[in-house]
Amino acid sequence: MRDAKIELRIPTVEDREGLKAMCNAVDRTYLTNRLPYPYTDESADWWINMVTEQDGKTGLWRVIYYDGVLVGNTSVEQKSDVYDCDAELGYMVLTEYWGFGIATAAAREICALAFEKLDITRITSQVYAPNAASIRVLEKTGFVKEGILKHAVRKNGQVFDLWIGGLYGTI
Repeated sequence: MRDAKIELRIPTVEDREGLKAMCNAVDRTYLTNRLPYPYTDESADWWINMVTEQDGKTGLWRVIYYDGVLVGNTSVEQKSDVYDCDAELGYMVLTEYWGFGIATAAAREICALAFEKLDITRITSQVYAPNAASIRVLEKTGFVKEGILKHAVRKNGQVFDLWIGGLYGTI
């Protein structure tokens, strides 16, 4: 592994083709089913427009560039109601870029930005328990394991435990 030199950018229409290619190629084994497939122009336009309207208000959303190539995305989405002091971290990186430290660098950067820009006291992340690489990313970012939710996620006919971690204050 090497230290990743990444750039997080607010997505714009110029990112549409890279976003579509990345979202159609990403490994979906441990991702939510909210990510459309196939990822179309309409999917990209909806997401870019949502970010334009909501970024800095209800969360932060960024595309991840590595060596000038769009290789992933990351977000911190603030919760609502009595949970509004908490936000949820998510990220994904193309398989061929795993092991470069990209997810860790992106998580560190967006979490620091979220504590600066959003009115939150913590960030939560939930990971399918078998996804050891993603758990390691969170640990390197400073997340503390808070527990395991047993039999909490169903994906492609399989039920998984869910690892829950938290990051508090600034990093």
